Amino acid sequence: MKNAIFISPNFPENYWHFCHELKHNGVQVLGVGDEAYERLRPELRESLTEYYRVGSLENYDEVYRAVAFFAFRYGRIDFLESNNEYWLEQDAALRTDFNVPRGFRNEDMRRIKFKSGMKEYYRRAGIATARYHMVDELAGCRAFIKKVGYPVIAKPDNGVGANGTWRIENDERLQQFLLAWDGSPYIMEEFIRGEIVSYDAIYDSKGAPIFETGNVTPIPVMDIVNNNDNSFFYIVRELPEDVRAAGRATAKSFDVRSRFIHFEFFRLSEDQPIGKKGEIVALEVNMRPSGGFTPDMINFAHSTNVYKIWADMVAYDVSEMSSGNHNYCAFAGRRDGKRFALSHEEIVEKYGASLRLVCRMPDALSGAMGNQAYLATFPTHAALERFRRDILRTKSENRREKKAEK
Repeated sequence: MKNAIFISPNFPENYWHFCHELKHNGVQVLGVGDEAYERLRPELRESLTEYYRVGSLENYDEVYRAVAFFAFRYGRIDFLESNNEYWLEQDAALRTDFNVPRGFRNEDMRRIKFKSGMKEYYRRAGIATARYHMVDELAGCRAFIKKVGYPVIAKPDNGVGANGTWRIENDERLQQFLLAWDGSPYIMEEFIRGEIVSYDAIYDSKGAPIFETGNVTPIPVMDIVNNNDNSFFYIVRELPEDVRAAGRATAKSFDVRSRFIHFEFFRLSEDQPIGKKGEIVALEVNMRPSGGFTPDMINFAHSTNVYKIWADMVAYDVSEMSSGNHNYCAFAGRRDGKRFALSHEEIVEKYGASLRLVCRMPDALSGAMGNQAYLATFPTHAALERFRRDILRTKSENRREKKAEK
């Protein structure tokens, strides 16, 4: 029987499904978290062979002792994972210290966590990336901006999501950024105009995909966070072949094995120095599933179960899980405090047959995803766009549209 340690199995809340499917495959699932055992949801408790509570997952010594205890009690650890961006480096350290046979280790972190370190591996894959400059002083930043022009994007070289990201459009904003900058490694990149598209896949231990799909994010997460905006993205009905090719080339260059991944690219909206309109340009790699409810959205879109496909990869290195009807699956996250043209009740009444989930977002995710979430499936892109317009349109936008019609 294989032993798999799952770090922080209770967050995000839907990750209990990974543990459930591992147990269903005969794997001993050993959980390490900082939540009290009795507060774990019943389905998660039933999926765990044993749970070790630590005072803080931030404390490596505590987490190390938890893994050491499991190794002593159950023997060799065959797999260790959190599927969470925040814990990627800690996961790698634990795999290194306990010689876990599959998964990234300490020496892999430079290329998969640091945005500057990703550049070389994109180059090897033959995929263009934005020109960049490691933030230093005003003169160095100005010299870079003179070459690429405003606006530019500045973000932590080793960051999670859009946290700490600045859009810099003029000299005044540049000086504001440098005054706020704490001296930690920051990367400054030329601004790319395009729609964000993704390659989401599960890879086996030999570096071959066993499941592939993707999503489209018309509203950049950076804008959602910085502007306190609403959120909208969707799982594609069919993965475009150029995104598939870029995703596979990137996975090969980064030597992806035994992982659920989420790679982000730009599809250029206009001709730019980096490429022609419609071309694919690299944004960043994320060596974990796309966040929030995305795994559930993939299931809704493709009538499948990616939790099981991932667990099959861990247990058998292959999956026979099939998919059924293919649809678009949209996520819309409304921000509290905005006055929408259609009320919550009107949305539920109008789109009830298409809605798959309606819920409040946890505070930890609401910054990037909004407060009130709606997941819905649609057979056509036109139906998807109608939903997007209805759910995000505000009363003021509605008044402007009616006035324009007159």
